Amino acid sequence: QVQLTESGGGLVQTGGSLRLSCAASGGIFSWYALGWFRQVLGKEREFVGGIQWAGGSAYYADSVKGRFTISRDNAIPKAYLQMNSLKPEDTAVYFCAAGRQPGSSRAADYPYWGQGSQVTVSS
Repeated sequence: QVQLTESGGGLVQTGGSLRLSCAASGGIFSWYALGWFRQVLGKEREFVGGIQWAGGSAYYADSVKGRFTISRDNAIPKAYLQMNSLKPEDTAVYFCAAGRQPGSSRAADYPYWGQGSQVTVSS
């Protein structure tokens, strides 16, 4: 059973940085992709970016490209979402998720989810 545990959210001012972590257990390497999503209350879950555990580059939504960076440490295993130049519109609950569709940006392709971590960017 894949389990994902996030940490690292919080409150930051506009232009600041935060790093989210996603600790994985339960055979994560059999799942090809680790995705990051975010959700604002009352809105649909939005794809932020993803990475494959086996290798390859990370991929990002246009809204965060150049500001956010996804990385992984296969030895732990853990994935990270480094968020720089944060804007108030980045405020959301952020989730990491595991799926078998490399490169997918669809939430439906990720059957396993972390509990979510609140990120609030003040103006």
